[in-house]
Formats: sequence, structure tokens, C-alpha cells
Amino acid sequence: MGIYRRVLFDENKEGEKIKKNMKILIIGGKGTIGNKVATHFAKKHEVVIAGRNSGDINVDIGNIASIKQMFQKTGKVDAIICIAGEAKWALFNELTEEDYYIGLQSKLMGQVNIVCVGKEYINPSGSITLTTGILADDPVVMTASAAMVNGAIHSFVKAVQLELENVRVNVVSPGLVEDAVERYSEYFPGHHPVPMTKVVNGYIRSVEGRDKGETIRIY
Repeated sequence: MGIYRRVLFDENKEGEKIKKNMKILIIGGKGTIGNKVATHFAKKHEVVIAGRNSGDINVDIGNIASIKQMFQKTGKVDAIICIAGEAKWALFNELTEEDYYIGLQSKLMGQVNIVCVGKEYINPSGSITLTTGILADDPVVMTASAAMVNGAIHSFVKAVQLELENVRVNVVSPGLVEDAVERYSEYFPGHHPVPMTKVVNGYIRSVEGRDKGETIRIY
């Protein structure tokens, strides 16, 4: 297996190297971004999609027992991509403590636990890619909880990479993506929509590149 280039090889009886596809687990692979990411990687790799209500395997990332069950079903993989998790959007003065716990349990601890559990299922030199968003750097109204969670994930990725030798961990942080403009444009006045191909490239960079401990901003 190449250490930096995400291409695997087997050897035939003559000792010649033969290219082998990666096995990639994509959590949230049926969502707005996940669908495009899954479609790209499925062209040359084995893609397993996990989701709360759709995909090959069901998983609730807010529940560590569910995460463990997912990995028991997938077995070893070469890359994990998480494009899932939720956080409460509301005006700061209306947010309750319970509202904050939605993002803390789902998007934050859900992705932290994917790394904690998933590292045992990653083949050597594999990668784990998490997902946040522009709110960590450029928040808008009603995103105190979501922005907090995104920023925490960025810090987690930098710190955890210091202690992981055989697994690369990165986070992709997209801006307002083109395919979500109709739904979210009123919350992001003046933001320039990010082309989906550019967003997908962020995940390609994390999975097939050399980055580790990086926040890959796609704004």
C-alpha cells in the first residue's frame, strides 16, 4: 500500500503489482453533499454507504453503540468519510441547554466517536475525513450552537492527529454549496455558492492526498 497516494496494490503470482480499489465507508452518503461524493468515489472504489434511514447500513452517529455495530458490519476499510450530524439553529436568546446538546451529541461527539471507534477498523495508512462548514470561521445569525460545534471539530482534528501514526484525520469545511442554495440562501446573504465539483475535490484531497490534521476549507 502506498503511504501517501491512496492506491492499493496486490501482487500476482509473477510478483507484478496490480492496482486494487479502496473500500470506502461514507456516512451520510445519500445527503446533498454525500451523494455527489459517493458518486465520484464509486467510479473506481468499493463504496459502502451508511445513514440513519438510508444506505447499505443504518447508523445513528449520536449513539456510540450504533457506531460500533456499523463497523462490525463493514469490517476493515481503507477510508472513512463522515458527512453527517446535526445541530440546532435558533436565535441565541432562544437556545436552551438541551438545544446545545443536539449538536454536541450528534455532530461533535458523533464524529469524535467515529474516529475513536473507526481507527480500529482502518487499514494501515488509511484516512478518516470529517465534515463541518463555514460557520466555524464565518457564522451567521442563529448559528451559535452550530458554529461552536464546527470550531470544536477543527481543534479536535488538529489535536488527535498528533497521537495517531497510521491513520490520517482531516476535516472538510464547505461553504454554502450550490445544491443547497434554494434551501439556505436566505440564511447566508451575500455568500457565493460553492460549486459541487469543488466541494467533492476537498474530499478527494483528504482521501487521496497527503494531508493530515488539516481543515480543508472550501469557501
